[in-house]
Amino acid sequence: MTITNRLRELRAKYRMSQEELARRVGVTRQTIIAIENGKYLPSLKLAFKIARVFGMKIEDIFIYNEEEDCNTNTAPGSSNQGS
Repeated sequence: MTITNRLRELRAKYRMSQEELARRVGVTRQTIIAIENGKYLPSLKLAFKIARVFGMKIEDIFIYNEEEDCNTNTAPGSSNQGS
């Protein structure tokens, strides 16, 4: 599963520091750094808070790569073997 985000881009657009974003959503600056670097996936609650700061939908900030997931997983009850 790959989830990327646009936090760095959005902070630059709105001239917001990591410290300011962290303060506004109630986390540490290190948490924002980890999210931006793809080392930490925020909780749903935190993702909503971040989205609210930028006036955006969660899915416009956090991008889920469905293609990659579809290539590695199968539907329940199916097998990977050919017919």
